[in-house]
Amino acid sequence: MGRWTLHLSVGLGLLALLLTCCYAEANYCLASKAKSCSECLQTGIGCAYCPDENFDGPRCDLEKNIIARGCGAATLITAQSSKVINSEEKINVALQKSQVSPQRVTMSFLPGEEKLVNVEVFAPTKGPLDLYILMDFSNSMADDLDNLKRMGNELASLVENLSDDYTIGFGKFVDKVIEPQTDMRPSKLSQPWPDSDPPFSFQNVIKLTSELSDFTNKLQKERISGNLDAPEGGFDAILQAAVCRDKIGWRDHSTHLLVFSTESAFHYEADGANVLSGILPRNDEQCHLDADDKYTEDIRQDYPSIPTLVRLLGKHNIIPIFAVTNHSYTYYKKLQEYFPIAEVGLLQEDTSNILQVMDSAFKSIRSKMSIRAEEKPKAFETQFLSTSGKVAQYGDFNFRPGTIGKFMMKLTAQRLNGEQPVCQMSPDEKAGTMKVKPTTFNAGVNVEASVLCPVCECEKTPLPRAARCNGNGDLVCGKCQCYGDWLGSFCNCSLADSVKSKSQCVAPGETEPCSGHGDCMACGTCVCYNPEQFEGPYCQYDKTQCPIYGGFLCNDRGSCVMGQCACADGWEGTACECPKSNQTCVDSKGGVCNGRGTCVCGRCNCQSSGLELTSTCEPNFLAQLEVCEATRSCAQCQTWKTGEKKEDEKCKECPFQSYTVTELKESDKVLDSCSFRDKDDDCTYYYTVDNPRDPAVKGMDVQVLEKKECPPTSLLWLLPLLLFLLLLLALLLLCCWKYCACCKSCWQSCLALLPCCRRGRMVGFKEDEYLLRQSLLTSDHLDTPMVRTGPPKGTDVVRWKVTDNVHRAPTHPQALIKPNPKEIIQFPVSLRLNRLFSENLSRLESRDAEQLRKEVADNLNEVYKQIPGAQKVQKTTFRMQRNAGKRQDYTIMDTVLSAPRASYPDIVKLTEKNVQSGNVRDLKVKPGYYAVATDREAMGAVEFQEGVESVDVHVPLFIKDEDDVKKQLQVEAIDVPLGIAEIGKRLVNITIIKEHASSVFSFLQPAYTYSRQDGVANIPISREIIEDGRTHVTYRTRDLTAKEKKDYVTVDGELTYGPGETQKMVPVRLLELGEKDGLLEDKQVKQFVMDLSNPRQGAKLGRYLRTTVTITDQPEPSVMMFKKGTQNFTTSDPTYTIPVVRTRNHDSPATVKWRTKKAQRFELSGPLKFGPGETEKDIVIDPKSHPGPIQPETFQLELFDPSSNASVGERKTTLVNVTDGIPGEPGRLAFNVISPTVTEVSWAEPAETNSNITAYEVIYTPIDNEMKPVGAAKKVKIDNPKKRMLLIEKLQSAQTYQYKVRAKNSIGWGPFRDATINLASQPARPLSIPIIPDVPIVNTEAGDEYDRYLMYRNEVMKSPAGSKTPSVSGDDYTMNGKWDQNFLFPGGSGTRNMSASSSPMSTLSSNYRGAGGSFTTETSTTYMTGPGGSRRQDMVGGVHTSEVIMRKRSENRGYADENIRDSIVMGEVSSKFPDLSGFGYTGMQSSSHSQFSYSLPQAPRGKSQSSDINEALYNLDRVLQDARLSPGVPDTPSRLVFSALGPTALKVSWQEPHCEKDIMGYCVLYQLLNGGEVKCINVTNPAENSVIIQDLLPNHSYLFKVKAQSQEGWGPEREGVITIESAVDPKSPLSPMPGSPFTLSTPSAPGPLVFTALSPDSLQLSWDKPRKPNGDILGYVVTCEQLHGGGDVRSFQVNGDSTETSLTVPNLTENVPYKFKVQARTTQGFGPEREGIITIESQDGSALSQYNSQSLVRREVFQMPAEVSTRTNVSHTMLNDPYFSDGMMMTTTSQHTETSGMMTQITKEVVQRSVMGGTTVTKKMFYES
Repeated sequence: MGRWTLHLSVGLGLLALLLTCCYAEANYCLASKAKSCSECLQTGIGCAYCPDENFDGPRCDLEKNIIARGCGAATLITAQSSKVINSEEKINVALQKSQVSPQRVTMSFLPGEEKLVNVEVFAPTKGPLDLYILMDFSNSMADDLDNLKRMGNELASLVENLSDDYTIGFGKFVDKVIEPQTDMRPSKLSQPWPDSDPPFSFQNVIKLTSELSDFTNKLQKERISGNLDAPEGGFDAILQAAVCRDKIGWRDHSTHLLVFSTESAFHYEADGANVLSGILPRNDEQCHLDADDKYTEDIRQDYPSIPTLVRLLGKHNIIPIFAVTNHSYTYYKKLQEYFPIAEVGLLQEDTSNILQVMDSAFKSIRSKMSIRAEEKPKAFETQFLSTSGKVAQYGDFNFRPGTIGKFMMKLTAQRLNGEQPVCQMSPDEKAGTMKVKPTTFNAGVNVEASVLCPVCECEKTPLPRAARCNGNGDLVCGKCQCYGDWLGSFCNCSLADSVKSKSQCVAPGETEPCSGHGDCMACGTCVCYNPEQFEGPYCQYDKTQCPIYGGFLCNDRGSCVMGQCACADGWEGTACECPKSNQTCVDSKGGVCNGRGTCVCGRCNCQSSGLELTSTCEPNFLAQLEVCEATRSCAQCQTWKTGEKKEDEKCKECPFQSYTVTELKESDKVLDSCSFRDKDDDCTYYYTVDNPRDPAVKGMDVQVLEKKECPPTSLLWLLPLLLFLLLLLALLLLCCWKYCACCKSCWQSCLALLPCCRRGRMVGFKEDEYLLRQSLLTSDHLDTPMVRTGPPKGTDVVRWKVTDNVHRAPTHPQALIKPNPKEIIQFPVSLRLNRLFSENLSRLESRDAEQLRKEVADNLNEVYKQIPGAQKVQKTTFRMQRNAGKRQDYTIMDTVLSAPRASYPDIVKLTEKNVQSGNVRDLKVKPGYYAVATDREAMGAVEFQEGVESVDVHVPLFIKDEDDVKKQLQVEAIDVPLGIAEIGKRLVNITIIKEHASSVFSFLQPAYTYSRQDGVANIPISREIIEDGRTHVTYRTRDLTAKEKKDYVTVDGELTYGPGETQKMVPVRLLELGEKDGLLEDKQVKQFVMDLSNPRQGAKLGRYLRTTVTITDQPEPSVMMFKKGTQNFTTSDPTYTIPVVRTRNHDSPATVKWRTKKAQRFELSGPLKFGPGETEKDIVIDPKSHPGPIQPETFQLELFDPSSNASVGERKTTLVNVTDGIPGEPGRLAFNVISPTVTEVSWAEPAETNSNITAYEVIYTPIDNEMKPVGAAKKVKIDNPKKRMLLIEKLQSAQTYQYKVRAKNSIGWGPFRDATINLASQPARPLSIPIIPDVPIVNTEAGDEYDRYLMYRNEVMKSPAGSKTPSVSGDDYTMNGKWDQNFLFPGGSGTRNMSASSSPMSTLSSNYRGAGGSFTTETSTTYMTGPGGSRRQDMVGGVHTSEVIMRKRSENRGYADENIRDSIVMGEVSSKFPDLSGFGYTGMQSSSHSQFSYSLPQAPRGKSQSSDINEALYNLDRVLQDARLSPGVPDTPSRLVFSALGPTALKVSWQEPHCEKDIMGYCVLYQLLNGGEVKCINVTNPAENSVIIQDLLPNHSYLFKVKAQSQEGWGPEREGVITIESAVDPKSPLSPMPGSPFTLSTPSAPGPLVFTALSPDSLQLSWDKPRKPNGDILGYVVTCEQLHGGGDVRSFQVNGDSTETSLTVPNLTENVPYKFKVQARTTQGFGPEREGIITIESQDGSALSQYNSQSLVRREVFQMPAEVSTRTNVSHTMLNDPYFSDGMMMTTTSQHTETSGMMTQITKEVVQRSVMGGTTVTKKMFYES
């Protein structure tokens, strides 16, 4: 009975937990698992305890939860806090002093509780003021003191303006009178400078007084003093001035200001510059002024720290004003940030402006009021709110002097202090009196706050040996507290019962106790192995096996409890996938699902209405564009029995029933108003569409106007026609015999004139095909004529569309590339405005064009903002459309809209709807014409008005550089939405042939303007040379409004360009204005054009084939604009000087006005006048002449309102950036020494950035012992400020270098931080983190400049076979169980790794080329282990190192050290690793193991001068390589180097791979990363290791592969991904902008993989988002496989692009290494992989674990003759030896060497290892033949 009672109580408790559980943070009462009533109430506010002994649920929970479970409200135990206002005197504004109300408040708080207090404050208009001036008296301040002495009257005037009740005092300071701050020679101690006082630390000279005359007289007697070092001891003076309250004379109810004047920096506590740092004790913060008011403890105490000053000045209500010169301004500006309120003013060198600084500082202090709480106990947090409840920031309270201000104080008692409950804190940390006041006040609110930690009364009266506790415990607050060995909720189970069968722990239906997930304890209680994963009475529930929704357990909206999801508040469903709220179903009118559906699981289930609906059952906005079109045929057939659905069967299929009305509703009261023309009778019918009034009705409410609108019909015109026809008929009959041949045709013609006999109209294209040559094109559009046949009566609107590249098959590589639907592209849009065209509109700078452009932009932006992601229109121009019928004189507007590519159909529909209505918002347009295009398709409409038989379709040609040599566009007439015409010739094909051009001719500009007074218009014609040589082009002028021989002299001819010529000038003579024309008013603008044609010798025409020349009668107006678009200044600059330049017409005066915009402290404006001949003027702003402190800001200057003979140019605005100045020097340089010739240098960000850092520059120079350069300096610029790291390779061995680093911000370059190091003197050590492609790598042999230069490092770019993307770890580069081979050049490093979980047997075989022969080594390693001894249990694992050196006796030569590489071994050993002194040991500590790395010391290995021997050493140094390749096949090229030559051109270089045979050539493959055609470049010359590629696309990622070939075949490929980023032409996104900058980038892999073991067979894998993915991240692909084969490859899909992503991987096998790969899935395909290897090791699962970790390191260096063959067998045996705790390892090495001389050598080596306290003793026996 007891057992089942126990299980029942546990089960009920867990069930209750299931019903109420949500996040632990949300219900801290339940999560606390309180063991007593008092502990429950002390958990936090809202917690309640149920003492009812019959209550079955959790006793501690939120009050509402406990009552809901059945606990009586009367028995419930809760706690309440209190709040008492002890003193609240109202503010008396008549008293001119600072006041607050209330004055004293007492409050108690439960943990986590917050309370609000309303506070009123009052600051008088001129309250009491204490002003204390503290001045630096070092010798450099002599002129400053003289100026202050002369300012007596001005100082009196200043303080009288600041306050009616003031006092003023004066103090002086220098520095500590001790070395090294002061010259301690007796002569200097008496007079450090001529006419000066002895040195001192601080002296209070004039106590605060209201007598200004007395102050001035005493000040005149002061003399300067002096010291040695530049920083002064002002902090000592500030502290004494603050704490010596009576000596200084501070008053209680006044504002305290301390003006600190100096031109030097400051000493502070333990600042490191003071040799006394650490010798003098800390400052005791007490007053130490003697009878003369001099500081006496200066040589016995250290300077105070900055936090000390901040605290003491705040405690004594003193506001510092730092008046400093430019030398130290930045130091004090930084210091200001630490004070809650302080000001910094910039003094002139002689302090002549100190009064102005004080005045502006005081005004700034009064304008920026902040509230603070002093002496706040640690358990409390404070916030201050405005009266609206918004949390206020510093300076937000704008309390005007003389008025009462109000704010709210929110005081919160913390619930936890870290992990510690607040009630466990010390008494002084959870209770105390704090003072809340404005920063400028002395008065404040005294708040006595304490944390209430209640104790339950029921705990004081327990019921001993209660019957409910079976007499085995006390009943306390309804809960049993058991005695001794009794257990259970009712003390009914004895500990002695634990010897019973474990069957009590077996769940029904199970066979294992505790489901195999826990231990069976006393009384049948299960204790789960991993409580974080398993739970339940029998540990039968797995917290990771609840339903998953959206890739998250319980949708990340709940917790997995007892095998089910316990959802958080507001969520429900088996996987917490459904919100309880219907907020996601609320429609735009505030209803639920628009009354047309039900809200189920947060989504609307809508009724069918025949229209596309939104997620809230409202008609979709995009669907609304089609409402009229969708209901047209049904309304027509139901009302008029006409149209395409006039048959009854089709009409009955309509989803609604329309009805007729006599009057339609207004358009703004319905969903849409529609009108269409009925083709059957040419009449127009009208109807409205709206949502049904009855929600039960499924269809739409369609009301049709019962009367159509038909054109007037009259038969009167037929009478004269009939008379005429009768006469004509008679004439035809009389002449029939003579004209019988044409009788039939004439008769038919006559019948066609009759209305009843006329034939239908036809529209279609005039031609079938157009063939164009790209070199002869003069426009990027083609006006394609469309004709109409039949009676031209009425209007027809024809819709058309254009498709690019229709010649490409569906399988064409470019056709297979699907564009990114989210890509922002440009949509050219054209509309016909309801406005006649004028010449002024063709000139972009005219006033008419500017006004119309603004009107167009305002209206189109308002309309297109409904398109998601749409941006503002731009590049708006106006033109006429020739051959456009009766409306060809109207203005065509062309503009460009940027929006996502996928929004093309929506833009077309929205444009068409607005054009049909005749209004684009308030912009009037002519219906019937529009065009919308992308970069590959277009759609539009043209209109045939009555009587018009031909119009042109303005077809875009989509000219792009990547077009095929011959491409084809197809133009199609789609339909006739308005009119009765039928489509005849529907299609026209346009073929464009692109020739290879040797030269390209073009005008430099599309338009020029010249004055008649110029006499000649010089028109330049440029030539772009592709293939140099002679070529020709023809030019010719043609009239527009200007007439030849009247306005200009026409020219035509042919220009001949010789080799190398790029530009020629064509002069056109301009004629004087005739007398008659000179008298005319409103003269027309005179223009003519010049065309280029007929290029020869393979040339073609370029961008501007035509230029328009405008002739003005008056001199060209001056153009005035800012010289630069951005101006940069610092806060220390005395003035801001902004230059304005003038071009054209310099001989006459001109004026323009300017004004500031968005400036913080001023609004300025004024005129700028240019005199004759002046071309540049300056706008000068004095920032000091305006109120408020000078702070960093950004504002604009604008030019406007030019004089009549001038205009404003394109730079009519300029941006002014005011910053703190250039950055400081970077932080300390750190070096990670890889080898004597390779290092990684890194640095910290400057302490003073003074704005965002934009770049770093690194300079390194070889120097001698005297720090003089001995070689060229190399410079590297790093444009990414986040990458403060640089890897430098191929430095000179044993050469000292000086490294200098500096930072750049928007102002300029800062100072250098330098360091000097010789790598040869440093211990080499491996990198602690892997090199990734984002880190810049430079090679000292690659040249001086490294702009646009990016390398892939060898360690990074190793790629697995078949991979399409670069991998962070490749085939031959692995960790934790596989050898790592990095074969660099001499001076590099090689690394290999082993772990305790490696396979106990491994075999390595290699094959290498020697100096004229080959070398083969085969190594077998076998571990045979046995249990260790028992004598020394503290023994640890060690490292055995053996060196085997083989050489012939006859050869004993030396070789250079730099040709030898050190081997580096990484492994895992016990955390008690022995001291590896001499091995360059570095360690990284973890929880269970220490990861260590060490490098063997460099030592001579022999002596040899033979290059053959060096070659053999180089090759034999790779003895550990796994020879996976056949002999003679080249290795992978070891590095790819990319260098950008232009936005579409790239140089790819590589290093020659190792190969036993001669390299015959290379192959370079490349293709777009997201797929496409693979292109191949074969390099047949093996000496060439680079290629140049010209045909790349900008901003597209390419995959490159390089492989080498020998006689034995092709070697493996080296892969790399690269992108050239550059600006592109907005009209053609694949065409780069000429002259635009370009740079290289590469996509990065996901961040480091982090493994967290959850159980022996599951783990959690997490990683960071790639810093630079190749496109938008859609999700990730994770693969998992066993490292050594076996088992299936598992793949996981993870959606989302979070900053950090994690995945739980179950069903793993312990002690088996697994390889994981994570790859981002992006819109461009897949990014690079991140690889990691992990083994979940059990404590007893490894055969080697009982001996700790064993690592074997072999270093073998061989000097061999030409042909050497070696077989090496190594066996290691672990012996049971009573003297060795870890056993003994015996190593027997048998090496058999064969040479051409048949020499055989046997070497045997026995190594005995003694492990004593973590040390290693190695004995070696060496034999030589």
